[in-house]
Amino acid sequence: MGFLWSLIIGGIIGWLAGMIVGKDVPFGILGNIIAGFIGAWLGSLILGDWGPVVADFAIFPALIGAIVLVFILSMILRGMRKAS
Repeated sequence: MGFLWSLIIGGIIGWLAGMIVGKDVPFGILGNIIAGFIGAWLGSLILGDWGPVVADFAIFPALIGAIVLVFILSMILRGMRKAS
């Protein structure tokens, strides 16, 4: 049951990051989950584990990490579209 909660919270974090940045995460729900997990990893690596923790995600660092990830990913994808 804990793994299911992790998937749900990771998806919500990825979705929120996409909404804040104003860009859609590629691959829909799966992309949101991946962005949430990678964002949580990045955020905890850079900012540590502070704030409320839900399903092993420190919410604020995870959200900030996911926002950075979505922003960088959108810049890379925009550059690839312009190049082709």
